[in-house]
Amino acid sequence: MKISDVKTFIVHPGRGKNWLLVKVETDEGLFGWGESYTQADRDRAIEAHIHAMKRYLVGRNPFNIKHTVGVMYHDWAGRRGAMDYYCAISGIEHALWDIVGKACNQPVYNLLGGLAREKVRVYANGWGGGKTPEELGRQAKKVVDMGFTALKFDPFPNPWRTFIDRRQEQVAIDNVAAVREAVGPDVDILIEVHRRLAPMHAVRVARAIERYRPFWYEEPVLAENVPELAETKRQIDIPVVTGEELYTKAEFREVFERRAADIINPDICNCGGILELKEIAAMAEPYDIVVSPHNYNSVTVGLGATLQVCAHIPNFLICEYFVNFVEVGNQVQRNPFRAENGYIRVPTAPGLGVEVDEAALERFAYREFPRRQIREPGEEGP
Repeated sequence: MKISDVKTFIVHPGRGKNWLLVKVETDEGLFGWGESYTQADRDRAIEAHIHAMKRYLVGRNPFNIKHTVGVMYHDWAGRRGAMDYYCAISGIEHALWDIVGKACNQPVYNLLGGLAREKVRVYANGWGGGKTPEELGRQAKKVVDMGFTALKFDPFPNPWRTFIDRRQEQVAIDNVAAVREAVGPDVDILIEVHRRLAPMHAVRVARAIERYRPFWYEEPVLAENVPELAETKRQIDIPVVTGEELYTKAEFREVFERRAADIINPDICNCGGILELKEIAAMAEPYDIVVSPHNYNSVTVGLGATLQVCAHIPNFLICEYFVNFVEVGNQVQRNPFRAENGYIRVPTAPGLGVEVDEAALERFAYREFPRRQIREPGEEGP
């Protein structure tokens, strides 16, 4: 069996961002699906990388995943530092695993070493914000009423800045307090910081919200400044997360060596794919660091690939799930995943366990999102 073609589909779910799905076909009729991480204004660039990599794929045996990815990794040495490359190669890699699983009539997790769990705990994201703490609390309560036992949100007001004033710090603190009051003591609340803060702000806010028992504190400072992250972690008493902007095992090494995080959240759609995520998790295991995959992707192929690894690795904690993508996801996937009481059952079908409806994809064609306007000096206050 040889790879015969690579196709891409950019899907507009109506909110958040576009999805980029990858289909790898073979000369024997088997095909596999993958998904590449996307960000605003990068969809077409990532798609172009996928098509440029096609020459490394056509004519190759889809079973030789490690070798094929390794060849592309070394031949693209001059462009490896770019997010676009890692997103592209991740989507291709998922599709190869999907083909291999279908050819072997086994779910991918069985090919990785088997199940560690039959259902995966998820936390809700993408459930909206609120102009006031009270509004945010009401929306959080709606998420809990949907059956979720964990939810994530960014409590900090816009614009995103490294240095913020005391008023902005207090807004974040008030938002966390409102959500805790709304959802009660038994629901886990996950605090997202989006790498935006200087350590002095990150530490001060963390200490103020400790009383509300956050499940974690995600990316309080720049992810690439690992010493700064480690220093920040040592000063607070909330588990610290990093990883969604780190690609491949190489970029996680320093995080482990410096004990810079308690939890890592690599994204299967940009870290290098299924096998790379498994290997990152294996590196984390002897450091007693747990894995909570980031998943700002569709609730279809990207989620399907993520579930395969979550089902297998021993040091899994919880997985991200975007509730605002469910409506469209259910229309483009014939066998959609269902979150029930905060868990998704692991699929048992061969490959990734995802059946994509290509005709439905055409109804949600690519759309360019509006560009953010850059404010003039003074427009955002002192």
